[in-house]
Amino acid sequence: MNEYIHEFEYYVTGELNLSKNTWEAYRRDITQYINFIVNVRKKEEPKSITADDLRAYIVSLNRKKIEPSSQSRKLSAIKCFHKFLMLEKYVDENVSKTIETPKKIRKIPAILSMKEVDLLLNSLNQDTPIEARNKAMIELAYASGLRVSELVNLKLGDLHLDKGLVQIYGKGRKERIVPLGGYANESLQYYIKNARPQLLKKHNDYLFLNGRDGGKITRQAFFLIIKEKTKAVGITKEISPHKLRHSFASHLLANGVDLIYIQDLLGHEDISTTERYTHIQNEQMNQVYYKAHPRANKRPKNE
Repeated sequence: MNEYIHEFEYYVTGELNLSKNTWEAYRRDITQYINFIVNVRKKEEPKSITADDLRAYIVSLNRKKIEPSSQSRKLSAIKCFHKFLMLEKYVDENVSKTIETPKKIRKIPAILSMKEVDLLLNSLNQDTPIEARNKAMIELAYASGLRVSELVNLKLGDLHLDKGLVQIYGKGRKERIVPLGGYANESLQYYIKNARPQLLKKHNDYLFLNGRDGGKITRQAFFLIIKEKTKAVGITKEISPHKLRHSFASHLLANGVDLIYIQDLLGHEDISTTERYTHIQNEQMNQVYYKAHPRANKRPKNE
């Protein structure tokens, strides 16, 4: 079968114009697949390969506990290979057409507990303009569940502090208006009145300014601020601005807020994106149950 792999290389790098790195990944995946076909399924020619052979290969990947994401990548290479065999008339049919790509498992996002959020927020101060800015940013990010890009791009005119609201322009400039909460409101008022004027070097409308030239603070800078502040209070989890957003959504859900409302607050197009937070809530409920119930001292083996 090696001659087909060599010809496939010309197809991938020549006609499809894929990069050398992509071809190397394809080559590894196809070589593993062909070895299985030849050594396990005892097939010597492409025409003898059936959809059942391909399904058997996928079963072998499952037995080896290969992650769905890796299986999906391997299957992409295999489908491309079978398409090539069909185009070059080495086979009469593309047996990979009926094979579905394994569904990727949506990972449950890591979050801060409510106690950890309180610990973080209560540690923040307003002793300097920079600290006042940091406090206002973190309070607002958690209070309103903003994406980091939304947070750093906020302008003064987006705030409606008298109404306790903030106007957000999310993905695709889609607009939404969300509450910002009392603590965030107070922190923002203090920052705008006492700290922002000291950071401002040249007039601009961005809400959160950096301490270097008074321009817009960057996403990277806020990421470092979050890491520094969580580490300072002894939180060992790997926390990012996006995980603060996950915490916002999960805490609302745990306190009985409707999933549709949380979807609107987050600016999700699809409810399925928001539904992943129900997995976190279910896991938290399981943890409470197995700790508290007198007849639930052992979890099922499949958990």
